[in-house]
Order: sequence, then structure tokens, then C-alpha cells
Amino acid sequence: MQFTSTAISLNVPDVDASSEWAQKHLGFSVAMAADGFSSLQHPDAGINLIYLRTGLSTFKPASAAVNAAGLLVVFTVVAIDDDYARLQQEGVTIVTPIETEPWGERYFQMTDPNGVVYQLVQWVEPTEEYTS
Repeated sequence: MQFTSTAISLNVPDVDASSEWAQKHLGFSVAMAADGFSSLQHPDAGINLIYLRTGLSTFKPASAAVNAAGLLVVFTVVAIDDDYARLQQEGVTIVTPIETEPWGERYFQMTDPNGVVYQLVQWVEPTEEYTS
């Protein structure tokens, strides 16, 4: 199997709201869009974000056409503290404040206008207690 690209497709009630949020706060740009559909790209992400309006008749299988609840969209970054400060300043809804796990995962979580949860992560040195 040879993959040529990767995307994640999220069902949301308001495609424009999520698309505009990801462009403004995460630096994505529109690759293509139509009514009820938006595909975003980012030069560093290695994945396209696709938003589909919940309830589109063309979505298959129909049983999976539910809102993106219970899903985390995670991106690894290089300057998480800077990103955290910038996103707070931009008024992004932070649902999990920045914290560091003993195994070296420094992260925080935020939501877009449709309630999709995004997590930014930076890997740091694990605590001494964890590595001992």
C-alpha cells in the first residue's frame, strides 16, 4: 500500500465556523470548498482537515454522519508555551489548561465553535521520577 496524502474528515453543523477558526488560529488555508464542505491544508501539518456539514445526503455511510464528538485532533508543535499564550490572547476557548505529564507530554486542549476538541502537544523531558 502506498499512501499519497492524509486527511481527517469531521462532521460539524457549521462548516464555515470550523474552517474559519482553523484558518485564523491554526494557520490552515482552504484547498477546496463547496456548500457543506471545506478541505484545509497546512504546509507543516502533513494532514488535511476536512469539514463536512452534518446530515449531508452524500455522506457514506449515513450511520457515521454524526457530529465530531469524542474526537481529539492533535498536532505536535515546537513552541507550545508561545502557542498557548497567543491562542489565549486571541480568545480561543481553552478547555484544558497547559500541563505536563510525567512521561514528557506537555499539552493543552481547545475547542472550535462547533465543539471540536484540538490538542497541541510538545514533547519534553520526562520527569526524573518517571524515568527512574
